[in-house]
Amino acid sequence: MTQGEALTILKTGANVFLTGEPGSGKTHTINAFVAWLRASGVEPSVCAATGIAATHVGGMTLHSWSGIGIAESLSEADIDRIASKEHIARRIQKAKVLIIEEISMLAATTFEMADAICREVRRLDQPFGGLTVVLVGDFFQLPPIARGREVTFAYESPVWRDLNLITCYLTEQYRQDDTAFLDVLSAIRSGEVEIVHHEELLRRKVSPNELPAAAPKLFSHNADVDRINAEELAKLPGAVQKFRMSSKGKDSLVDGLKRGCLSPEILELKEGAAVMFTKNSPQGKFVNGTLGTVVGFDTDGSPIVETKEGLRIGTEPMEWQLEEQGKVKASISQLPLRLAYAMTVHKSQGMSMDAAIIDLSKAFEYGQGYVALSRVRRLSGVYLLGLNQRALEVHPEILEKDKDFRAASEAARDTFAEMSPSEVLLLQKKCIKAMGGAWMEDVPTALSSSIPHAGLPGRLAETLQAVREGKSLPGVAKERGLTAATIVKHLEELSELGKLSRIDFAHLVPIAVIDEVHEALAAETSEKLAPVFHALRGRHSFETIRLVRLMRGE
Repeated sequence: MTQGEALTILKTGANVFLTGEPGSGKTHTINAFVAWLRASGVEPSVCAATGIAATHVGGMTLHSWSGIGIAESLSEADIDRIASKEHIARRIQKAKVLIIEEISMLAATTFEMADAICREVRRLDQPFGGLTVVLVGDFFQLPPIARGREVTFAYESPVWRDLNLITCYLTEQYRQDDTAFLDVLSAIRSGEVEIVHHEELLRRKVSPNELPAAAPKLFSHNADVDRINAEELAKLPGAVQKFRMSSKGKDSLVDGLKRGCLSPEILELKEGAAVMFTKNSPQGKFVNGTLGTVVGFDTDGSPIVETKEGLRIGTEPMEWQLEEQGKVKASISQLPLRLAYAMTVHKSQGMSMDAAIIDLSKAFEYGQGYVALSRVRRLSGVYLLGLNQRALEVHPEILEKDKDFRAASEAARDTFAEMSPSEVLLLQKKCIKAMGGAWMEDVPTALSSSIPHAGLPGRLAETLQAVREGKSLPGVAKERGLTAATIVKHLEELSELGKLSRIDFAHLVPIAVIDEVHEALAAETSEKLAPVFHALRGRHSFETIRLVRLMRGE
């Protein structure tokens, strides 16, 4: 199933299980769905199974959202006590759509406890009290923490069955484009690792003196990570510069943000330190996982990071926020950096990396090796220090269950393919109106101007959404399946419609080239771009020239 097909189904208000291989675009699809809901006046409740995943999506853990906290079981009295808490009851009563990320890491018991609280608060004996529920994740990745008990996945719960979920299994691949590497990952995922796959990985095994300088190391245990980061920083000359995290909001909410944040509370850096960005830049200068080196400190003391591509970035603090019903309940502020010498496989889940040094000699959990390897875009970026048998294993139960998920997704795809566009549109309208939102065609003109995608043709709305997510021009073009020239044409049309501002697309053009292109455009009296292109001696593409011209008109 494509992202577009899954998004169409999500917009009907059905309960959905969105899954797919790492890099298939699950997060992007959910972001597009969330943006559509918000544009229609519906604020979704976004949660995750773990603190790290919650930080990535700007939400809270399901444990916090539902009020169950660290409880491992609930009595009837516990359910009544939690449901009686005013802030919990208000939160759940106001909710329309509940999105749960990293569902693979949520135990069935936790899933059921959250369901029980929702039923009690909403006084409706339906799954999650009648909320629309969207579950996101890949069961081949890290499973729930069992704490000495047998692992029970969320799909084993009767609540999962009662939700009557439509499965949307994304089959496109956006992270890896290396055929040999994809073959290895597919073999691990299908439980069919053969000698040829094992040998392919062992060819990437390196000795300690062959390691690339800037690539992060992934380990299965925290002790290895802390030791290596401290050792490598201590080797560098010069004094340590310390950067402390600041926070706002209730202590309990702030603590959750801190636990999930990849940047530490006290970040220690030196010139020459290898670092990794831990957040996406709104201007597109870096993404979560971009590697670099601290090359100095600015006059205000903030670090200057040089990326592998030679781009120098003056780094400023950024915020991680916990939102509820569109309001910020807590926030932390820190430089979006962490030392990149080492991190755990667990903390790497959800990230994309150009290169990684991976030690799987102590892998102890199903899916650990699969998660670590699938973070990297190409096999040439994998540097193996060690590999054990467990690293290439996925949970045997998931191998069988995955066949059911794929079959269910195909059936859903066929069902919706047989429906006419008008039938699907009617379902989507009913969904928004049932949630108390406003369908675009029904929004008064004065109000629609404040809604980003109101009245836009689908092709333009999708391009605008992709651009606003901070992707590069090639990234937007790849995602949309269009050429870069067509994307720029869409932006020009959006500008003519008054639906585009400079802040939407400024990140598509490197700051360093804007003045040069601007001067060349100003010197040309005609509207033709060929003379400008030649005047710049072909240093900048026609698309870049058109984007700078678009900036001039804003």
